[in-house]
Amino acid sequence: MPLDRDWIAQRIPHAGAMCLLDRVLTWDAGRLRCVAVSHLSPGNPLRAGGRLSVVCGIEYAAQATAVHGALRSVGEGVAPRSGFLVSVRDVEFHVRRLDTLDGDLVVEVERLTGDGNDALYRFRLLATDGRELLTGRLAVRLDAEAGEGGVKP
Repeated sequence: MPLDRDWIAQRIPHAGAMCLLDRVLTWDAGRLRCVAVSHLSPGNPLRAGGRLSVVCGIEYAAQATAVHGALRSVGEGVAPRSGFLVSVRDVEFHVRRLDTLDGDLVVEVERLTGDGNDALYRFRLLATDGRELLTGRLAVRLDAEAGEGGVKP
């Protein structure tokens, strides 16, 4: 099965131009590496004043964790669980903007820990030449709308 934009859009809560990722390059139970080209699109909904700040890379990372969760669910034979971003920590910005890159945006996430309702990921955004653009950690709360102790979005 091709893990392309159509596959991704069917499995994350973002539709249309807000689905930022284009394809999964590699993944396993602990990691996911994907690529995006939407950072170069003038129609990117995260642009402000015609520019795409590097801080928007956090949304790319959050979507990558959702894709990773969907793939893990398929591998485990269970239904995907919805969730929301709880916190972002240890963020380091190495550039100011994403829309000035030449080429694809590579998004990597690594699941550090998780239980039935929470997951902690480390993330990195890279230029295709390997240059680090953004790093950090993010926490995700799963099934928040199901009333399992989370705040309803």
